[in-house]
Amino acid sequence: MLPSLFISHGSPMLALEPGDSGPALARLAGQLPKPKAIVIVSAHWESDELLVSANPQPRTWHDFGGFPQALHEVQYPAPGNPDLATRVADLLTAAQLPARLDAQRPFDHGVWVPLSLMYPEADVPVVQVSLPSRQGPALQTQVGQALASLRQEDILLIGSGSITHNLRDLDWNAGPESIEPWAKSFRDWIVEKLAANDEAALHDYRRLAPNAVRSHPSDEHLLPLYFARGAGGEFSVAHQGFTMGTLGMDIYRFA
Repeated sequence: MLPSLFISHGSPMLALEPGDSGPALARLAGQLPKPKAIVIVSAHWESDELLVSANPQPRTWHDFGGFPQALHEVQYPAPGNPDLATRVADLLTAAQLPARLDAQRPFDHGVWVPLSLMYPEADVPVVQVSLPSRQGPALQTQVGQALASLRQEDILLIGSGSITHNLRDLDWNAGPESIEPWAKSFRDWIVEKLAANDEAALHDYRRLAPNAVRSHPSDEHLLPLYFARGAGGEFSVAHQGFTMGTLGMDIYRFA
């Protein structure tokens, strides 16, 4: 059975400048059986309701500005899978989480950037589930639980976000060894609670975790972690690191 994964996808430039995270993602993919398909929740598809991408051939959406032209030229032509999308929506609806299909959704960079490093041949079908971010961590735990059975069918479930995400506090000149203590303390608290399987504390992270609001001024980049946790089992750390001083690049697996 495949694990579920939480991936900190970092800056879109990760696609061109993979640093330590790119090789870690490639190693992780190489250690796993090749999935028949991927179901992914990205921080960059926020919505009011649950939506499931049913686009048979999603385009690569360069949903950002201010980056080099070379990044805008990167394409990730993986296919969608409308049949699997329908099944995902049915599983969610059966779990009292009504979902509907979106036949137009492209791949945002929370999808194609990490997947281009894991499966560069773009030959694994991908279905994306939206993120109703205003409904918080508990909903994402439920979404993961509703789709967990797909892991038994060699379908890889991924939450793509960031373990810390405060763009205002980035240090663009910081090296990989530079880590702000406030960001590290938040990351370490999350890891401690994941290892202890303390769901109540994790769901209440904004009140209980040190530097929670500074680490995540808004929820959306941490919420995919709850999807991955809800879909998986035993927690382990596949990779840890920071870039630009405060942007956590951790990768976790839930086996």
